[in-house]
Amino acid sequence: MPKIVFDQVSKSYGSVQVLQPLDLELNDSEFTVLVGPSGCGKSTTLRMLAGLETITSGEIYFDGKPIGHLEPKQRDIAMVFQDYALYPHMNIAQNMSFALRLAKVDKSEIDTRVKRVATMLHIDHLLGRKPAELSGGQRQRVAMGRAMVRDAGTFLFDEPLSNLDAKLRAKMRTELAEMRNQIDKNMVYVTHDQVEAMTLGDRIVVMSDGVIQQQGTPEELYKTPRNRFVAGFIGSPTMNFMDGELTEQEGALWVRGDGYLLPVAAEAAARLASHGTREVAIGLRPSSITNVINGGAPVELQIVVSEYLGAQSVLATRCGSNELLVEVASAVPIQHGTTQTFEVNTEEMMIFDRETGLRL
Repeated sequence: MPKIVFDQVSKSYGSVQVLQPLDLELNDSEFTVLVGPSGCGKSTTLRMLAGLETITSGEIYFDGKPIGHLEPKQRDIAMVFQDYALYPHMNIAQNMSFALRLAKVDKSEIDTRVKRVATMLHIDHLLGRKPAELSGGQRQRVAMGRAMVRDAGTFLFDEPLSNLDAKLRAKMRTELAEMRNQIDKNMVYVTHDQVEAMTLGDRIVVMSDGVIQQQGTPEELYKTPRNRFVAGFIGSPTMNFMDGELTEQEGALWVRGDGYLLPVAAEAAARLASHGTREVAIGLRPSSITNVINGGAPVELQIVVSEYLGAQSVLATRCGSNELLVEVASAVPIQHGTTQTFEVNTEEMMIFDRETGLRL
């Protein structure tokens, strides 16, 4: 399992640069997730690693050896695509073993590998069937199995669950997480779904506009985002943002905006002392706003929509001209159209520079 290093790797199509010079290290036996909106450069990064796209500048190294000039088959990589790409005339065993048969691997070794991987993926009872006889989730397992039987040093996944329905996607996430714990390999996974990223990744790399915005563990990205983009992308429901202005009252620092006045926690106020800007944006997780009043910072919210989700309800509310999502326990129903007092946990409030988007 090689250590993979991107050294100032960029990609352009003519005059259009889709990936800015990128530095990234993928550690041995690590599950790394590249996440971001469509067009951010994550799939392009993966395809350059696989050798399916040429590098415009820079180099990729496996254990210190440059591999940018190598053909895909020379890179010891197996890839699972968004499209299953199964051969319809072959049964499942033949689909899974196709690359091994091309490589002239001994038949007994092929059978051993196919059965072992099929058992791990719970498709061992399907080996004699054709792809048309399988469900979408079963076909995706076959596509993963085809990559896994190769026993490559690095596995690449390009949005493999995006074609599945929500329930099946959740089930496959669980199975992928279980599989990750059984296989001691490098895994690089591309997705636009931050829930997949948070569930699967040892390390998440958040990308936007061809630039790495931040990388770290799921907890690091959730609790200490570097900028407004990362804060808004990681977490479900998404973070709320409101423009405001820093102001001092009675020896304390406050943020004033349309429909609210909130105190800044002492630790955050000390950090803000070194910044000259007064125009900021505040970020509040939906779970940081509660309808349980304990003497904290109050805010009046108009309930627009109440979405009952079982144990929790997500409220779409208005605070002045701002729209806020609030996550509360659903034990007490909250009627839309009403205006109620909520409380903000200002210890969890994040403050961003309104112009640069950087967290202050």
